Amino acid sequence: MPDSTPIKDAAASSPYARLEQRFRRLNALSEAQEVLHWDMSTVMPRGGHEARAEQLAELAAVHHALLTGAETGDLIAAATAETDNLNDWQRANLREITRRYVKATALSEDLVTRLSRAASACEAVWRDARAANDFKAVEPYVAELLVLVREKARAKADVLGLSLYDALLADYEPGGRSAEIDAVFGELEAFLPDFLGEVLEHQARGPGAVLPAGPFPEEKQKALGRRFMEMLGFDFHHGRLDVSLHPFCGGTPDDVRITTRYDESDFTSALMGVLHETGHAMYERGLPKDWRGQPVGHALGMSVHESQSLLVEMQVCRSRTFLDFAAPVMRETFGGEGPAWEADNLFRLYTKVERSFIRVDADEVTYPAHVILRYRLEKALIEGDMEIPDLPGAWNDGMERLLGILPPTDTLGCLQDIHWYDGAWGYFPTYTLGAMTAAQLYAAARNQNPEIEPAIGRGDFAPLMAWLRANVHGKGSFETARDLLIAATGEPLNPKVFENHLRTRYLAP
Repeated sequence: MPDSTPIKDAAASSPYARLEQRFRRLNALSEAQEVLHWDMSTVMPRGGHEARAEQLAELAAVHHALLTGAETGDLIAAATAETDNLNDWQRANLREITRRYVKATALSEDLVTRLSRAASACEAVWRDARAANDFKAVEPYVAELLVLVREKARAKADVLGLSLYDALLADYEPGGRSAEIDAVFGELEAFLPDFLGEVLEHQARGPGAVLPAGPFPEEKQKALGRRFMEMLGFDFHHGRLDVSLHPFCGGTPDDVRITTRYDESDFTSALMGVLHETGHAMYERGLPKDWRGQPVGHALGMSVHESQSLLVEMQVCRSRTFLDFAAPVMRETFGGEGPAWEADNLFRLYTKVERSFIRVDADEVTYPAHVILRYRLEKALIEGDMEIPDLPGAWNDGMERLLGILPPTDTLGCLQDIHWYDGAWGYFPTYTLGAMTAAQLYAAARNQNPEIEPAIGRGDFAPLMAWLRANVHGKGSFETARDLLIAATGEPLNPKVFENHLRTRYLAP
């Protein structure tokens, strides 16, 4: 791989050097927005929401104006004419700068500001509506937001030459296309129903999983989560663990903020939430330090980002190898005793498959159905084939068709996820693309370094993290997701690897 060190003696006044300076400023604005979003979701008093919405809207406007200014376009043109003077990483950075500029210039500052304000207002109402099972309360807000999202999609589609959905997908999955997603999801949809039936029959023949008896005090759950985070390599000098309504990872590579939510009657969900978000955090912390603040130093789209969280949570921390190590640690933390605390039972508990309503708590086998549903619904909404008042009914119909269950409330249905109500449209397919990428990366990592799995069995994640640093984290956005996966695993995304993983884990004797 080419040297990632920036050219130190490049003329400070060259067009490319001035672009780097401009994007360092843009990155600082983006990082300020990230921390304000984290604060809003965790500790901000409710009365501060209106002021925070205005702050975020103004920051979005300033960021957009700086990014789309005429000088940015002039500098890009001048730097493009002098690429012979740039090294490979600088050329990749210029490519990413240009991509961001082209996308941003499709949108007016007014639209960016209106979208930010509408998303903040909608999210605030959603929080109460979700708790009250009151879709009608948030319906006008999300309907107004969707109007703006469609306006954004049309503007970007015209400039990028893409469909409405693909124009929004480009924000989360550069180079991604819904036609390719349709093909992959079609294969999964053909595979999953019969496989789900086989797994349910297989598990019914064996001993059932037993949830250890609580209560599990929040402070002890937090201590357990922190202990495993440190084993994974999380640096608390550069990050935090907090509580929010919806678990997430935010902040900046040097100040990573992750959250979870606790249930004192069941420690298992919060712990896996922590481990999932720690996978995201380790990716952020491992991004190339020499390129902090530049587009090429950022994470490579959301499918790769989700692959890092799902590799840690699903591939590793729900494995029998890890749970053999973790079971005594869990038992010691909560003072538990008896068969429910044995690794056999905890493995059954963490790999239990069932049809359920909540995506973030879903098992590995049924999770793709949750994502396929959301992907199809948001695509229909964005493209105008469906309107917001139709969402609850369409959601319930899809759940019944894909999983054979009917949500009894909208809280367990279309109100459960924050994404649409926070303005994130075109995001959902990256979750399952990430799951498939995770399976492929972890299989390659174990094949290339046979010491990775035995080390995990000792609570040592260093060999795995070293492989990820070299093959994923440290590459930033130097290459495309497809090229990164080929370089790391020898082939582009292959759904069969994910299917084989599921067969091995869930149908083994």
